[in-house]
Amino acid sequence: QLLESGGGLVQAGDSLRLSCTASGSTFSSYAMGWFRQAPGSEREFVGGISWRNSRATYKDSVKGRFTISRDNAKKTVYLQMNSLKSEDSAVYYCAAYYDLGIAAISTRASEYDYWGQGTEVTVSS
Repeated sequence: QLLESGGGLVQAGDSLRLSCTASGSTFSSYAMGWFRQAPGSEREFVGGISWRNSRATYKDSVKGRFTISRDNAKKTVYLQMNSLKSEDSAVYYCAAYYDLGIAAISTRASEYDYWGQGTEVTVSS
């Protein structure tokens, strides 16, 4: 089970940090991803982080603004979002899949087995 928190209403240019806390004992073996879905749009990959080396990958439009990190001891993954733009407004979901460590982080929602309920981020311009 995954539980996101940290969403809210901010102004353009502000920062926000989302957290996703997992229950269960095998968090450290799971790759974690962040997705978002705006009204009328498909769910899209924002970024993900491996469990093996904490290497992260990002959607091009958030590179340099968003940072994903994880704390395996706390079973928590974070999405630090800086310089927010109105187009970042969406419901943000964290997701996880068992990571064999032999491939790059998946950007496909269908490959993630566990999902949180989502947290809404609204950026006003």
